[in-house]
Amino acid sequence: MLSPGHATGADERHGTAERDTRARVARLILEHGPITASALGERVGLTAAAIRRHLDALLAEGMIEVRRARPQARRGRGRPAKWFAITDAGRSAFVHAYDDLATAALRFLAEKNGDRAVAEFARRQIADLERRYHPFVQAAPPQQRVRRLAEALSGDGYAAAAAEAPRPGGGEQLCQHHCPVAHVAAEFPQLCEAETEAFSRLLGTPVQRLATIAHGDGICTTHVSPRSLCEGAAAPPVRRPQDAPPPAADAGSRSPDVNPNSDEESGRTSL
Repeated sequence: MLSPGHATGADERHGTAERDTRARVARLILEHGPITASALGERVGLTAAAIRRHLDALLAEGMIEVRRARPQARRGRGRPAKWFAITDAGRSAFVHAYDDLATAALRFLAEKNGDRAVAEFARRQIADLERRYHPFVQAAPPQQRVRRLAEALSGDGYAAAAAEAPRPGGGEQLCQHHCPVAHVAAEFPQLCEAETEAFSRLLGTPVQRLATIAHGDGICTTHVSPRSLCEGAAAPPVRRPQDAPPPAADAGSRSPDVNPNSDEESGRTSL
């Protein structure tokens, strides 16, 4: 006969297994939904009763919702199959879980190796995406490259757009309406700095970050200087924060130099 202690341990292990399976079901719905219960059961290897139990729990938690059957699914007689999709709350739960893990990892990296290691990590993270964007952006005429970059970013879920800059001096604005790692970038602005440096290299002209979602703004806004400023000369190198000149006496005014890292508190993501 099992002691109460053994029973408690078994219950805890069972509860952990249930939560792990439920999280797997939710992830499958996030990645492949809308999806039917039968399709989920086949992927996870659960009986119809077991998958229904997990779906009912996720519905009660507001993690998923029922969608109407797709037209092509309505074949033959009988009740149409239900399709399950992730809700905004369910999607946010996954995003915050990833954010917490990424933030913890970067904190550990900073504690062990310092802020320079975090900056190097951010640059390495963005390097592959920058290489992927480069041929697409460079294939366009210079005057269309900001729009090309916006298209590339939108393809990766950043909901980006390009427009003429409303400020004197000309140029364009690159606006990103979504940032998948805004919560992480709020604590580690090196992610924003690496992205801004990449924008400058991709466009071949100085850029300046004006607003960021991670810093509390509604969108991430980047001013792109007119290419005419760089005609006849190579674009100036992007300076890192430690290379920037000391601020002017009037702390309330911005330096006229276009520097992608001028606001170290700007938060924004890697690409």
